[in-house]
Amino acid sequence: MANPRPGLAILGAGIFVRTQYIPRLAEISDLFVLRAIWSRTEESAKGAVEIARKHFPDVECKWGEEGLDEIIRDNSIVGVGVVLAGQIQVEMSLKMLKAGKHVLQEKPAAASISEIETAISSYKNISTGSPSPSIWAVAENYRFEPAFVELKKLVGEIGTMMNVQLIVEGSMNSSNPYFSSSWRRNLGGGFILDMGVHYIAGLRMLVGCEVTSVSATTTHVDTSLPAPDNITSNFQLENGCSGVFVMVVSSKSPKILWRVVGLKGTVQLERGMQEGRHGYLATVYSDRGETRTIFYPFSGVTEELKAFFHDVSQASASQEGEPRLSYLEGARDVAVLEAMLESGAKDGALVPVKRF
Repeated sequence: MANPRPGLAILGAGIFVRTQYIPRLAEISDLFVLRAIWSRTEESAKGAVEIARKHFPDVECKWGEEGLDEIIRDNSIVGVGVVLAGQIQVEMSLKMLKAGKHVLQEKPAAASISEIETAISSYKNISTGSPSPSIWAVAENYRFEPAFVELKKLVGEIGTMMNVQLIVEGSMNSSNPYFSSSWRRNLGGGFILDMGVHYIAGLRMLVGCEVTSVSATTTHVDTSLPAPDNITSNFQLENGCSGVFVMVVSSKSPKILWRVVGLKGTVQLERGMQEGRHGYLATVYSDRGETRTIFYPFSGVTEELKAFFHDVSQASASQEGEPRLSYLEGARDVAVLEAMLESGAKDGALVPVKRF
């Protein structure tokens, strides 16, 4: 007998919920039932629900403490998507986990290493003694993009890794919908932490090992952005290879690329467009001088949501959850960036990356 579709509530009604979560959830509506969307304010919640009802006519609007309590008490809601300001996501996730809900929390995993350590300890306490603990997943769509999944396989074909480059020239200016986001501006590390966890997730996935230490320089040039807005970091991988991470939060010529150079060839992944679709251009350069490029359109948000619903539906079967969604994976992304930001504050001092 098929498992009933899990009931889902979304906590948050901001830009990402309206432009990504609702449309992507609509694509896979056979996997779950959207029960409610919650926000702190009635106005915000109603705005998101109005959009969602085009796809989910029965979704309910919830707001404030009373609405949150209703979601907690509703046994038909087994999973929640926590899509809130980075500073309050962990507190809300733990509240839902304590109530017995499965949680898919948006990145970053937390605002700092110290918050992550406290969060992991709290999660262990909540889970202790439970035969089937609630799932705590962190949404990191880059780990689910087909481009990264496929290119990770090809990295194994280029021989011993010699160098890794990650170049990010972002476009966080006044035309970007997230530019005025107050919580991102007030986050320690600002846009570098909020945006950067994506790029570090992609890096760690491609190289297949952890970053062990970093040395970085940070600067603040564009005063319309929170400090720092530029970072250049050397990093050391546990496989002995070294690399460089360069991030400019706002550039007039946006570019995002990962490049892994090996003894037998090179693989490169670059954000781009093809036939009007946004995605990634994956290029493989062989030692015979051959080049092949494949375009992969974006689909990571949809794929991570599918994985979460699969894990929720199997939760009582004591099966291992999708490792790419684990809270620890999200924590490791934050750890690399926090080490880089710490090194930048210490004039490039070598800083070890916290291990989880």
